[in-house]
Amino acid sequence: MATAYKIKKTLTTHLARRTFATTVTLSSGVPIESVSKIPGHNYLKTTQIYTKVLDSKISDDMEKLKNDPSLLELAKSI
Repeated sequence: MATAYKIKKTLTTHLARRTFATTVTLSSGVPIESVSKIPGHNYLKTTQIYTKVLDSKISDDMEKLKNDPSLLELAKSI
């Protein structure tokens, strides 16, 4: 498949799992706790190491915070 799509990176099952966790689930708003259960991780820390947070996800999350008065009040109280 890599050859057909001219992908220079070696495709592995680990890369596929990581890509799925990052781009499909986390970027779609699935909580990391749920993402952690999909591959059967026992510890959330394992999932945190395994995934990466995309800049677009951070931007979307901050936009939600900005537009949600109750979340904004909670953030101010911390």
